[in-house]
Amino acid sequence: MPTLAIVGAGPNLGLAAARRFGAEGFDVGLVSRNASRLRALADALMDVGITATTEPADLRNPAEATVALAHLADTLGPVDVLLYSPLASVDWIKPVAETSSADMGAALELSVLGAIDAVEAVLPSMRERGRGTLLFTTGGAAIAPNAERASSAVSNAAEVAYARLLYESLAGHGIHVAHTAIVGGLGKGLRHDPADIAEVLWRQHVERKGFQHVIE
Repeated sequence: MPTLAIVGAGPNLGLAAARRFGAEGFDVGLVSRNASRLRALADALMDVGITATTEPADLRNPAEATVALAHLADTLGPVDVLLYSPLASVDWIKPVAETSSADMGAALELSVLGAIDAVEAVLPSMRERGRGTLLFTTGGAAIAPNAERASSAVSNAAEVAYARLLYESLAGHGIHVAHTAIVGGLGKGLRHDPADIAEVLWRQHVERKGFQHVIE
């Protein structure tokens, strides 16, 4: 079975993406800091016949994502699709003149350094097999920075720059990289239904067209 690894898995987009890929025969590995929430997500997936396993990890701690994904690969097999979609703490999101280096550093650890750790874990096997997909999602701040949400604007932009460089460097190696910017609220009853975004992610994986997709 192919494997989807979701880093930053949660009950909205993470669960919806797991269900969408799981419906296509993917096994799913879930990574986030909250072990009890991960267990609940895995139970929900297994209730509908999707094989799921979990690995708790604090993405801000160096190499935790790398270790977690290595463990998932030992359990499920090499990762075919990586979805990197963690949510920043609202405690870091402040107006630019009130944003400290600690706030910005925490956001960059999550959005950029954690992403690098995650890619480092899955890319060697993708290169070896000559195929794979790396999917990144952010909020709208990545494309329309807002001075009231400074850490998100800077860290999301940096994450997208990293992802775009991957897209350019890996395109000739059978590995597709895509970024989805989600503008507005995501969740049941909000602007965007998680299932709709999960469908976008699935299409990115199978169609492999272009780098950036903006959902407004």
